[in-house]
Amino acid sequence: MSWQNLVLKPVLRWRVKRRAGGPPDVAEARRLAARMTAEPRRPPGWRIRETGLPIAGEWIEREAEATLQPSRTLLYLHGGGYYFCSPATHRVVTLALGVGADARVFVPDYRLAPEHRFPAAVEDALMAYRGLLAAGIPATRIVVAGDSAGGGLALALLLSLRQAGDPRPAAAVLFSPWTDLAATGDSLIRNNRSDPLFDGRTVGKAARIYLGATPPTEPLASPLYADLAGLPPLFIQASDSEVLLDDSTRLAEKARRAGVEVEYRAWHGLPHVWQIFANFLPEGRAALDEAARFIRRMAP
Repeated sequence: MSWQNLVLKPVLRWRVKRRAGGPPDVAEARRLAARMTAEPRRPPGWRIRETGLPIAGEWIEREAEATLQPSRTLLYLHGGGYYFCSPATHRVVTLALGVGADARVFVPDYRLAPEHRFPAAVEDALMAYRGLLAAGIPATRIVVAGDSAGGGLALALLLSLRQAGDPRPAAAVLFSPWTDLAATGDSLIRNNRSDPLFDGRTVGKAARIYLGATPPTEPLASPLYADLAGLPPLFIQASDSEVLLDDSTRLAEKARRAGVEVEYRAWHGLPHVWQIFANFLPEGRAALDEAARFIRRMAP
């Protein structure tokens, strides 16, 4: 365990977890995410370009790539409980994956709850994916990725594509995906003291912001309750000390039973979605490097 991780976790406990004991506060979560956003240094020749195609969002790409073309493409769905964060809050992750995987990255600015509850985010993710196909990018050159709620949304997208008969992407990369909005995982209690970010007792309450009247076991909201057969290969990273650990562990087990190829690794003693701290945390950089190698392998 790095000294950076030992420093980071108490900071997160003070700045984030101590606020997490009561009912979720949407406005406060959005303010905190904005304050904690770190702008990464861009390697020479790379840029961030805002766009409205296929929906509002931003491209992470080489400066020479002025138009859509059939190159390796990552569709990244940011986390934030479906009610906060944005493409800008996740640029540390998306830029690192773009450079590491030599891929163009599209990050849709999908609609957030409570203004837009389920299934708005799923609809936007589906629109973004279909927009990439319509632009001429083959499904075999697209990898879908996401963290936390964005990881659950990535799985919901895969399920929607299967249901509609659309071409499936080459693979999916999931960082600590939120797959069970019914909040039944034992790790919500078992890891409540070790998780420096979240209070496991509030996860179900946070889910209601997105769900509204939708049952928490709806498969497109909670992919853990879906039939996972026929999904593309899944790459999953989670921390063994986070409250959402069982969301990843049970997903990996169920997907394997359904015949899905799964690469799953539980990293030790790290915060939820530690990849977003890669500017400071060596384990974050190592995790993103590992994910980038998987993307290159799955979409050669």
